[in-house]
Amino acid sequence: MDKNTITGLLLIGLILVGYSLWMQPSEAEIEAARQKQDSIEIVQAEQAATQLENETAVLSAADSTKAVANATPLDSVEQALRDSLARIEKKRQFGALAGATTGEVEFHTIENDFVKLTFSNKGAAPVMAELKNYVTFDSLPLYLFDKETSEFSFSFWLNQSQEVKSRDLFFEAVDDEMSSTKAVYRMYGDTRDQFLELVYELPAGESYLVDAHIQSVGMDALLSASEDQFELNWQIQAPFHERSREQEQQKTTVFYKYIDDEADYISESNYEEEDLEASAHWVSFKQQFFSAAIIAEQGFSKDNAEIETIELEDENYTKGMAARLTLEFDNERDPTFPFQFYLGPNHYQTLNNLEIGLEGQIDLGWLIFGWVNRWMVIPVFNFLDTYTGLSYGIIILVLTILIKLLLFPLTWKNYVSSARMKALKPEIDEINEKMKDKDAMAKQQATMTLYRQAGVNPMAGCIPMLLQLPILYAMFRFFPASIELRQESFLWAADLSTYDSIFSLPFEIPYYGAHVSLFTILMAISTFFYSKYNMDMAGGGGSAQLPQMKMMIYFMPVMLLFFFNSYSSGLSYYYLTANVISMVQQFVIKRYFINEDAIRAKIQKNKTKPKKKSNFQQRLEKMAKERGLNNPK
Repeated sequence: MDKNTITGLLLIGLILVGYSLWMQPSEAEIEAARQKQDSIEIVQAEQAATQLENETAVLSAADSTKAVANATPLDSVEQALRDSLARIEKKRQFGALAGATTGEVEFHTIENDFVKLTFSNKGAAPVMAELKNYVTFDSLPLYLFDKETSEFSFSFWLNQSQEVKSRDLFFEAVDDEMSSTKAVYRMYGDTRDQFLELVYELPAGESYLVDAHIQSVGMDALLSASEDQFELNWQIQAPFHERSREQEQQKTTVFYKYIDDEADYISESNYEEEDLEASAHWVSFKQQFFSAAIIAEQGFSKDNAEIETIELEDENYTKGMAARLTLEFDNERDPTFPFQFYLGPNHYQTLNNLEIGLEGQIDLGWLIFGWVNRWMVIPVFNFLDTYTGLSYGIIILVLTILIKLLLFPLTWKNYVSSARMKALKPEIDEINEKMKDKDAMAKQQATMTLYRQAGVNPMAGCIPMLLQLPILYAMFRFFPASIELRQESFLWAADLSTYDSIFSLPFEIPYYGAHVSLFTILMAISTFFYSKYNMDMAGGGGSAQLPQMKMMIYFMPVMLLFFFNSYSSGLSYYYLTANVISMVQQFVIKRYFINEDAIRAKIQKNKTKPKKKSNFQQRLEKMAKERGLNNPK
């Protein structure tokens, strides 16, 4: 082949390429052709529908045998028509995403040492979360949510007005990026360069956090003007995990935290819907001992954001929880919105280590009660748990002893005050006998004069008791909220986090239940003897003479039986040991450290010394005098 021939062929090739490029239609022409094709398909569908009606009329008038013979081709035409109409409707509704409306559901699982998370390609959504190191009260796998009752879906808009939900679309798994710890899904537009991508990654090893992000690539032409906002809808029905469904239900609700604020929540006792008033750092579906939370460092927008708790009838679930959140990102500068899931236990130290305030959903009490738990009880409990290797029943006993030793100075003051009051009992009985016909105010004035002369403060025993209340209430909050006690046995209690049962009743007693808790019975008995011992220690003097106070000794244990029967057996066990230790302390102090004769001698000596009246005593005397003037005999 000579040089001229080669040159000629090259020129012809260039001419053909140039002609092809010159004749290629523009984007506007392509879109017009697409619309024309859609119009043609619609017209064809209408014509087919008309033809179907005519053939149906002919078939009705024909012989039944002939109708059977013609049924197969007619069904074929009808099915083709329906398929055509369905394609047109999907094209109208989903535009370039119409191809993603069909497919087969497939699942992919990622897992590490702690969490097993299952995803569906329909919606690219997490549909089931299992905590591998925990089981339910009846030893079944523990799921935070399941695919039958959960929904995780993003909403966005096409053509300025058409809303599309990811739950209606099939995403493609990116096979070369899928692994045992990672799931990557994409939904494509007109080309492979246009897609929405969802990525989930679970760090290997020991982690309850799942890293995730949603990314929009080349979708500007398909999405509406609000492409910088995706609406996230997440809803679960919390499965029933614990022995007491009622107790678990009462501790299940939606928590949330605004950026630079403290955690807040929807009432646990009501079913409510609440609008979020600021950007939320996280929203958590909190169950009694476990949580499923979604976290965004930059925050979820407050636009159209709301949370909700839902009442359920299914006994296999405790409560429905839902959140609608808005994701904002710049589709041009940074088309990615990163977020995380926390799928794990409500363990204080684990949540506190995340440093995002998730530990605020553990009910440790408010103000001083919460401080006592955070700065004293939890560190001591964790130390004993980590370094002693003791069972949790023994740890509770050791913790009780340490608390009682810490409170011993206050206990000492209380016992000394009681001994002094008992030493004054003969004088108080004498006053009551002499003034039995007098009114209560005069009798009270004479009693206060005796206290002043003897140097006894009747409030001295109350103040130490009040100072102990923060610890008593802190422990009341600590034990039911401690996941460490969950499914830990001690003596006859199979689970210290819930009630112990030594006998099941064939019927249910209102406000009591259908079981008998032995720890509660022992705690109530110890409360009765402890209260009676305290009253005897005080010698029946002062306020102890009031009939209602004596009634409380008998009424309080009965009330505790009803209140604690379905409560944490660990808490009842703590109060039982605390009462027993207190009575032992009181016996030892009384027998070996308090000399009642010496106290009485000191009181008699104080009575001879002039004492300045306190403001309280002066007011009592003034009131008595005024009462005497207003009611002369």
